[in-house]
Amino acid sequence: MPTASGPSPAAPGVPAPPRATRVSRPGWRDPRLWIGVVLVAGSVVLGARLLDAADDTVAVWVLEADRGSGTPLSSADLRAQRVRFADDAVLERYFSADAPLPDGLALIRAVGAGELLARSAVGQVDAAQVVQVPLEVDPNRVPPDVVAGSVVDVWITDGAGAGAQVPPLTGERDEDTARGDSGRTPPTPGSPGSPGSPGSSGGPALSEVTVVAAPSYDDTFAVTGARQLVVAVEEERAAEFERLLGALQDPVIRILQRS
Repeated sequence: MPTASGPSPAAPGVPAPPRATRVSRPGWRDPRLWIGVVLVAGSVVLGARLLDAADDTVAVWVLEADRGSGTPLSSADLRAQRVRFADDAVLERYFSADAPLPDGLALIRAVGAGELLARSAVGQVDAAQVVQVPLEVDPNRVPPDVVAGSVVDVWITDGAGAGAQVPPLTGERDEDTARGDSGRTPPTPGSPGSPGSPGSSGGPALSEVTVVAAPSYDDTFAVTGARQLVVAVEEERAAEFERLLGALQDPVIRILQRS
């Protein structure tokens, strides 16, 4: 008996099954493909720009510890630190760590620990031109925050002259002193034009000098009741400062802190 080819007809009352559909692979004309390509490319470009911005820093030299004026600089005093500058003009004010620091440089002002080493803070200064001057000061006449690296003014009054203020040093030597004439008699304190005279001009004996050492009270003259400070002073000013102290009967030192 002959049979009909093809699917058998569904039984009455039973729904026919759905026809199977073949999934087609998206082609290059599919807009979804191009949208994905654009998103991936945009992410790559954005990531590259973020990495470039994050690495837009320059290594410069900074001080490891507080250093005072006149301190010769060496590689042991410095460390490299990466910093981002607004423009190249600002960068030129500092020393790049990509190159070694030039020889023979010394600080001409105090620089604190972690501070960027500015070109304006150094110079070709002979270390022999700066000497360290120890000061014996009453602890009550020294600000408690004075430490190594602080910039201070040194004021002197003559305790034997009713607290008269000593005039500031001029930094100039007279002709007799330049010749080494030790027979010159210093002016008498209180006389006209002499250190500590009421008519003399006021001002610190040493202005804007850097503290290179500031031991604690217990580590210095606790027995005598005084505290020691050591300041860096140009050699010529230091010699004049010593002559000024020698001209006073009872020099009293007072420290004013600037920074």
